[in-house]
Amino acid sequence: MQYKKPYFIAEAGCNHMGQMEIAKDLIETAAHYCKADAIKFQKRCNRELLTPEQYDAPHPNPANSYGDTYGAHREFLEFNQEQHAQLKAWCEAAGITYSTSVWDLTSAKEIAAIEPEFIKIPSACNNNNEMLGWLCENYKGEIQVSLGMTNLEEEKALVQLFTDLGRAQDLVIFSCTSGYPVPYPDICLLELTRIREAYEGKVKAIGFSGHHLGIAVDIAAYTLGAEVIERHYTIDKTWKGTDHGASLEPDETQRLVRDLSNVMEALRNKSKEILDIEQVQRDKLKYRKA
Repeated sequence: MQYKKPYFIAEAGCNHMGQMEIAKDLIETAAHYCKADAIKFQKRCNRELLTPEQYDAPHPNPANSYGDTYGAHREFLEFNQEQHAQLKAWCEAAGITYSTSVWDLTSAKEIAAIEPEFIKIPSACNNNNEMLGWLCENYKGEIQVSLGMTNLEEEKALVQLFTDLGRAQDLVIFSCTSGYPVPYPDICLLELTRIREAYEGKVKAIGFSGHHLGIAVDIAAYTLGAEVIERHYTIDKTWKGTDHGASLEPDETQRLVRDLSNVMEALRNKSKEILDIEQVQRDKLKYRKA
């Protein structure tokens, strides 16, 4: 296997808590301290995505809610298209790639209009063929898709859709388990091997989107062939919201980016039988017959 430089995405999602100043801090920290390659937010048209019953229902965890109903909570956390354009401008100034996950067709159209380098489709929406088809026909950038809570038939149909529309070369698919946080046995890292054997050469790249605790698993995912690593990211895990607890703080994110780079340097064969660094020790320490 030939290892490429790992590409790391800090998934800010809605961890900005509806505040642009926090979103800017997330961008600056991811870019300058964590050294992430990209930062990703979320865009939803909640009236389109939710049924009236879902919109008007109370939040299932009131302690994490920013509104009297689930719909009001989601609206509080939502940035409009102009605000996303500002986020993109801040990312460009900081030297980090901006992206967003889109949850519905309206959001896909709004984000495509500001021309990010890539757009992400979350696991929950990877069977929305109307949205996927529109993006394939109208958006020219890379399209990333997570495969959480997706059966094999749906997975094959997804890749086939992109193939039929001539966009498989722009498709990045992510091994993913949808849970917050995911226990280690449910991460199922060897799915990366299965996905790589099934689709390597047919899609642009294979990635890993993790919702677990710690950073060791992501290193293993990279060695198994994940070229893109995505992790939820926050400034403070104790902040109000459902995603903060399963996110990495800046120190953890910085260490993960560093460790991925170090592992990339280590994943190689010897260039010769005795390396130069070994020759010094060989001359000094190697057993010699009397």
